[in-house]
Amino acid sequence: MMKIDKIKTGDIATKSKLPASDFVINPYVGCPHACKYCYARFMRRFANHSEPWGEFLDVKISDRPLNLKKLTGKSIFLSSVTDCYNKYEKEFGITRGILEQMTDLNAGITISTKSDLILRDMDILKRLKNLTVAFSINTLDEDFRKDMDKASPIKDRLAALGALYDNGIRTVLFMSPIFPHITDFAEIIEATRDYVRRYWFENLNLRGGYKGVILDYIKTKRPDLYGEYLDIFCGGKGDDYWNDLEKSIAGYCAENGVAFDMFFHHDRIRKK
Repeated sequence: MMKIDKIKTGDIATKSKLPASDFVINPYVGCPHACKYCYARFMRRFANHSEPWGEFLDVKISDRPLNLKKLTGKSIFLSSVTDCYNKYEKEFGITRGILEQMTDLNAGITISTKSDLILRDMDILKRLKNLTVAFSINTLDEDFRKDMDKASPIKDRLAALGALYDNGIRTVLFMSPIFPHITDFAEIIEATRDYVRRYWFENLNLRGGYKGVILDYIKTKRPDLYGEYLDIFCGGKGDDYWNDLEKSIAGYCAENGVAFDMFFHHDRIRKK
């Protein structure tokens, strides 16, 4: 049972701690996608919710318009700890209202989502001056996707990427998180490169309470990989594995003319 509350907030655009954006906008607290690997589960501590992750949603009601002067010339990311196009956006329209305010804004805007609900706002998206839309996809296997999240089916995400591309919007496929020996990066690239302008790659980073959740899943559903996962995430072999995979991805992309960015080794990225 989803618990939904409306909360009042001031300036909905906040300074970003991400390396590639100046401001972040999170129209909601919590996310009904309930991804098993979601790093944003830590938000539960700050939101004063006892419900499990994925079973609460705070809808932010801002008491002031966006400060467009502050955002001019900056990079803006929607969203860092929620999906701004979760299914309840259809009812509340918070994200649409935010984007409507930015149609004349001279800024770089990036939207990251797993939902084809974004197509509802195509009329606004085409008016934004410098927009990138990134869809998170780490598998073409719908059964694995269902085990991991409650977001849009893979075929709907791919169709949405194609529709965005056809409407002149810069598209990114965010291959995140990459599951060792499960995510086939080359297969995904070859299936999508006709309508994806750039690829982002991020490794699976197990920490906190969901580390056990993922390892238990692998032990139950993919026992053939359980030993490998223990070596990578508990046995000290993670750096070697991710370094080798990073080289493989970079080599493949260079050989095939694929534009990409790598987001492995978060600690190094933050320092840089």
